[in-house]
Amino acid sequence: MTTTEQTLTGEHAELLEALGKHRFFLRYTVQGLTDEQAALTPTASQLCLGGLIKHVTRAEQGWYDFIQHGPDAHSGTDIEGHLNSFRMLPGETLEAVLADYEAVSRRTDELLTSGVDLNQSRPLPVAPWFPPNSSWSIRRVLMHIIAETAQHAGHADIIRETIDGQKSMG
Repeated sequence: MTTTEQTLTGEHAELLEALGKHRFFLRYTVQGLTDEQAALTPTASQLCLGGLIKHVTRAEQGWYDFIQHGPDAHSGTDIEGHLNSFRMLPGETLEAVLADYEAVSRRTDELLTSGVDLNQSRPLPVAPWFPPNSSWSIRRVLMHIIAETAQHAGHADIIRETIDGQKSMG
């Protein structure tokens, strides 16, 4: 933990702590797995553990870009990229997927520890799932990243338990 993180207080610290908790659970689900196991889709869905981490990485990167550069920088409307983010593609390794997630996580953490203005707002990208002409504050974006990470950590826990019985909790 850096000195900045140790002295961070208030809402920024709480958001960082919540995000860190759910990231831990997501990463924990893949400990000790091979690339082949990380690519398995053992449930009724087409989700795999490596793909879930790729998806969360892509989503967090898109929202980070949105915070930094506005709605045109968000990659959320790229449907093929979105679909591929749920899969381990040929040649991808769990180690590389985790390294990408770590790099993106570090950038988001640095943004939070910088004391970014959580009230700053940006218009959302044009997409069918966003109401027209709406905006989100940086706070709302970070809450969305936390929620998405937590949701997919839960999915990952179910998939891991199906693969080999290991549970993240309980």
